[in-house]
Amino acid sequence: MIVPWFREEDKTEPATPKRREEARSKGQVARSQELPSAFIILGSTLVLYFCGNYMCRQLVCFSKEIFMEAGRFSLNDVNFLKISILSIKTISYIMCPLFVTLVIIGFSGNCLQTGFLFTTYPIIPDISRINPINGIKRLFSMSSFIELIKSLFKLLLIGFVTYRTIKAELPYLSMLSTTSYYEVFVYTAKITLKLCLQVGLIMCILAIADYCYQRYEYEEGLKMTKQEVKEEYKEREGDPKIKARLRSMQRQLARRRMLQEVPTADVVITNPTLIAVALKYTYGEMPAPQVVAKGAGFLAEKIKQIAITHNIMIVENKWLAQILYRTVNVGDFIPPKLYQAVAEVLAYVYQIKGRRIAV
Repeated sequence: MIVPWFREEDKTEPATPKRREEARSKGQVARSQELPSAFIILGSTLVLYFCGNYMCRQLVCFSKEIFMEAGRFSLNDVNFLKISILSIKTISYIMCPLFVTLVIIGFSGNCLQTGFLFTTYPIIPDISRINPINGIKRLFSMSSFIELIKSLFKLLLIGFVTYRTIKAELPYLSMLSTTSYYEVFVYTAKITLKLCLQVGLIMCILAIADYCYQRYEYEEGLKMTKQEVKEEYKEREGDPKIKARLRSMQRQLARRRMLQEVPTADVVITNPTLIAVALKYTYGEMPAPQVVAKGAGFLAEKIKQIAITHNIMIVENKWLAQILYRTVNVGDFIPPKLYQAVAEVLAYVYQIKGRRIAV
């Protein structure tokens, strides 16, 4: 978890998704060490409460069987190994509910806080971790002081609960000397479970409070300065100035390529001063006339100059020039609704040039 040694005043911006993802990939997440421990204590107490009687009976039966059979065979290496293996298997089987519960609770206690997270970054060697100066800073940091206060408070609270519980049982403790060993064992087990249950509940409450605090510290530690947010935006989206420059260069390149196609046009239609559209049509090779260049203002004047230089006819048709400029992109063929109007213009051009066209 990120716990800053000091908090920069200018870090006022919430962390971006990229910053959060980078922190998570390094294992830096909001996590309380107290929560899994509290769950383990509470969970193991509940397992012993519900299954403790069964587990004790099984252990007693197994012990009786071992002692009853002890005089029937010689204690050599082979028999000792068999007894050891049998003991391990039996005890493992009896304690299995407790072990499985502890594993599940320990895993769930972490997953509930961070989700499933696997990273090797924390175990990567880092020389700064063994730097004595950094170690001294961590030792006397505010976070270490807060951890000390939390530990002392938890110790005092658990001690107080233990004291109250034992004090309440003092009248009964004096009568244990007159009871059997079994009753002493049962009574001690009940008191222990009661005490563990109370401690587990208290630790759960403290752990939830600690998680909220760790979450707050985590969010504060991830905060960014406005400059860091700007730099990340530039890194992700690109520098706006560079992007504008690239767009300008792309437009210039597209215009240059478009103007290079003007000499291949058959006619340039104008409106007459503001708009110019260059059309090209090759009968039998093209499905319809194609717009090879178009422009307004300065670009329109440039298209007309190139057309004059290459002896391309310029026809004034305000309505047709405007609709071609608005509706047809460079490189596209004209739509069917404009076939008749464009055919009339091309027929006029070819008639002037002494050519024939099928329309």
